[in-house]
Amino acid sequence: MMERFSSRVRGIEISGIRKIFEAAGPGSINLGLGQPDFDTPQHIKDAAIAAIREGKTGYTPNTGIPELREALSTKFRKENNVQYSTDQILVTAGASEALHIVMQALVSDGDRVLCADPGFVSYAALATLAGGRPVGVPLDATFHIDLEKAQALMDGARLFVLNTPANPTGAVESAETIRTLVEYAGDAGVTIVSDEVYEHFIYGKKHVSAARFGDNVITINAASKTYAMTGWRLGYLAAPAEVVSQCLKVHQYCQACATSISQYAALAAYTGDQAPVQQMRDEYHARRDLLCRGLSDIGFSFPVPEGAFYAFVPMKPALVQNIIESGVILTPGSAFGANAPDYARISYAASRENLMQALDRIKKATGEYHG
Repeated sequence: MMERFSSRVRGIEISGIRKIFEAAGPGSINLGLGQPDFDTPQHIKDAAIAAIREGKTGYTPNTGIPELREALSTKFRKENNVQYSTDQILVTAGASEALHIVMQALVSDGDRVLCADPGFVSYAALATLAGGRPVGVPLDATFHIDLEKAQALMDGARLFVLNTPANPTGAVESAETIRTLVEYAGDAGVTIVSDEVYEHFIYGKKHVSAARFGDNVITINAASKTYAMTGWRLGYLAAPAEVVSQCLKVHQYCQACATSISQYAALAAYTGDQAPVQQMRDEYHARRDLLCRGLSDIGFSFPVPEGAFYAFVPMKPALVQNIIESGVILTPGSAFGANAPDYARISYAASRENLMQALDRIKKATGEYHG
C-alpha cells in the first residue's frame, strides 16, 4: 500500500508537538503546545458575531478583504517601519498556510531551504513537501544564529527561513544579525522568509523586521499568538507584488480565501484596543521568570528565553519521558531537528498555578531519575 503514497508525504513525519499533545492523559499539565491560555479579547469576538449577523459569510476576495489588508499595511508602517501596499499583502488561513504557499511558489525540486536547527517543526516538513531539501543551520551556545555558519551555507540556497523571536528557543536576533543575513542573502540570490508571529512577546529586547533591510524578504505573521486567536486560523504574508502574485496561485487552489468571519475579527484586532496584547506580554514575562527560576532551583542550566513563550532546556530523552509519565507534557527536542536530541521545549503559555504544579512534578521526576 505504501507505494501508492507520494515520496514527499512519505518523507515527513507527523508533528512531534501534535503527537505529544494528543497523547496527554487525564490530569496532565500540558506544557507541550504553543497555545495561549488567554481567551480572545471580547471586542474581537464581538466583531465576529456582528459579521455573522450581518451575513458576511460568503467568499471574500482571494487576497483578503480590502479593509483588513489596509489595516495590515498600516500596522507594518507604524509597528515595523516597513512599507507594504495592500497589493503586497495576502491574507491566509494562519501563518501555516502562508508558509506552505511560499514554499510551493518558490521552491523547485532539489532546492535547498535553510532553517535553524533546532527550529520550528513545520519549516523542514513544508520544504520537503515542496520538493526541496531542508538544511539545518546550527545555532551558537545561546541559541542564536551562527552568522559564519549561516553564510557558509547560503550560496546556492533558495530560501532562508528566519524566525525571531524563535520557536522553540525563545532567542531574539539583533538588528545587526538580521541586517547581515538579509544583505548576504541578497548578494547570494537567496530569499529570506521571516516568520514574525511572536513579535509582540519579547522581554527586554526589541523586535526588528527583516524587511527593513532588503526587498528579498517575505514577511509572515498571524493574529494567532498576538491576539490569542490560534483557532481562528488567520495569518498573512507580505512581499514584493510579483511574489504575492505567484503565491496567490497556490492560495486560490488550496484555500480560495481565509474564513470571512476570521477576517472581520482580525480587522477588529488590528484596528481596536491593543491593551490586551500588553497585558498578555506582561503575564508571559512573569510566567517566564517563574518557570526559569523554578527550573534553575531544580538544577537545570539554560539560556533564559528572550521572547515567545518557550524555554528550551537540556534534558536526556529518558528524563523527558519520566517527566511526561509524571503528568507534565513536554515536547522532546528531537521534534525540532537533529541538533537537539537532549533537550525539551517547555511552554509557559499556561497559568502560574499550573506552572507551579508542573515544577513540583518536574522536581520529583528529576529526583527519581537521578536517584
